[in-house]
Amino acid sequence: MTGRERVLAALEHREADRVPIDFGGHRSSGIAAIAYAKLRRHLGLPERPIRVYDPIQQLAVIDGDVLDRFGVDTIELGRAFALEDEHWADWVLPDGTPCQMPRWAAPERGNGEWLLRGPTGKVLGRMPDGALYFEQCHWPFLEKDDPDRAAEALQDTIWCGIASPPGPLADGPEGLKRLREGARRLRESTDRAIIGLFGGNLLECGQFLYRNDNFYMLLAGDPDRAERVLDNLTESHLKNLETFLGAVGPYIDVILFGDDLGMQSGPQMSPRMYRRLFKPRHAAMWRRAKELAPVKVMLHCCGGVRELLDDLIDAGLDAINPVQISCKGMDPAGLKRDFGSRITFWGGGCDTHRVLSFGTPEQIREHVLGQLAILTPGGGFVFQQVHNILADVPARNIEAMFDAVLEFRYSAADSVASR
Repeated sequence: MTGRERVLAALEHREADRVPIDFGGHRSSGIAAIAYAKLRRHLGLPERPIRVYDPIQQLAVIDGDVLDRFGVDTIELGRAFALEDEHWADWVLPDGTPCQMPRWAAPERGNGEWLLRGPTGKVLGRMPDGALYFEQCHWPFLEKDDPDRAAEALQDTIWCGIASPPGPLADGPEGLKRLREGARRLRESTDRAIIGLFGGNLLECGQFLYRNDNFYMLLAGDPDRAERVLDNLTESHLKNLETFLGAVGPYIDVILFGDDLGMQSGPQMSPRMYRRLFKPRHAAMWRRAKELAPVKVMLHCCGGVRELLDDLIDAGLDAINPVQISCKGMDPAGLKRDFGSRITFWGGGCDTHRVLSFGTPEQIREHVLGQLAILTPGGGFVFQQVHNILADVPARNIEAMFDAVLEFRYSAADSVASR
């Protein structure tokens, strides 16, 4: 199978020839640039400029030689853009490693910190000296809100105002043409499954606007006003969805939405609140995506969300990542048993909370092989570590994780071939 065929088989709950692998296919399956520079050296690969495509999380563009080394089956649509040197500006990572940032999102130096400014000139993110990524520092509705301007105000939040490629390259009528042509060229150049990052966040957009604590209080204390915010956001998301899939729909395989609904201890809200405020709006967006293009719908959703999975599936979800197995209720065997025939688990292949960062290579190998034995039968699984690989993860551990997947891949293939 090609990578694309392998991923689509998993999404259709068929067993592929080998377990499909995602690494860097979206902004929650990647690797911090500091760790990526060390990984390339550890693998003995040629030196290349380290490009940070996600300035907030400091995530690196993963080069083709690394994707090939680890047998990766996915690629993010953004890799088709910002290919020229003119799109990048030199910078230095917190550990002193030279790198390049998107020119439109180059940090500026403050007093003992780095700053990210949004399109209106506001400082949206700060990274103090000694930190490894940027944190949000401006919430447009912190003191006074305007529910009917929620979508417009998102440009003054770090997650919406600081863009990864294609970023401003896709703005305006000419930008839309570039978006379509870039997607087409990528489709013609790769047999990996292409993931288009859309967003469509609802809970998180409210948190970006109000700050988490204030949005929680709005949801609980004034749900009617909260619904005005969510309706404004949904209307805007649906309009943007028409534009986005109108341009790239024929060229992508998976569209990625986002909404972190969980915490370590379980969901951020009750199932009842989810059903009233979020499920109908998620369902409207996911249904429309499938009407517009032959895509599978994936939700990036951190935390313990077992109690919400039935409703997410009912709303039209095909896959969920990163499957945060260290959270309450997220035992992989239970998830596979109770939901594995109805949703694809895109992740959960290696616990980054404890194992990948602090385990030995042999412990990582045993852990990964155990996860694969649970999650792969019957399809419905794409290997991904739980969220991004952080800056302090040893390169030998990253190699051990992927080598364990490759070991499982080929031992399973040999077993099938010998029958």
